[in-house]
Amino acid sequence: MDINWANVFEISSLLKCFLVGGIICIIGQILIDKTKLTPARILVIFVTTGAILGGLGIYQYLVDFAGAGATVPLTGFGYNLAKGAIEAVKETGLVGAFTGGVKAAAGGIAAAIFFGYIASLISKPKMKKQ
Repeated sequence: MDINWANVFEISSLLKCFLVGGIICIIGQILIDKTKLTPARILVIFVTTGAILGGLGIYQYLVDFAGAGATVPLTGFGYNLAKGAIEAVKETGLVGAFTGGVKAAAGGIAAAIFFGYIASLISKPKMKKQ
C-alpha cells in the first residue's frame, strides 16, 4: 500500500486547525454559560487577549501550529491588529501605532460590515429572553 504523505499532512493540518479553533470556541462558550459576562465583554476579552499575546510574540506560535484555527476566531483579529501596528511602527514611527492595526485588519473589518449588513437584511432579530 502506497501512502500519499501530502494527504496525510493536509489531514493533520486540518485536525490541528479544528482542534485549536474548537478550544477557543469552547472557552467562549464556557464564559457565556458560567459567568455573567455579556457577549460584548467576552468579545473584548478575546480581541484584547489576542492583541496582547500577539504583541508579546506568543500568538505567532499558535498561528504557525494551527493556521486558520488561530487566525479566524476573535483572538486572531486582536493578533492581526497588534501585528499590523508593530510592523507599521517599524516603518512609519509612532503614527503607525494608530494606523497599522486598522490597515492590517481592513479586509476582515470590511467583510464583517458587508456580511453583517446582508444578515440584517435577511433575518429578523429577536431579543434574548432573560
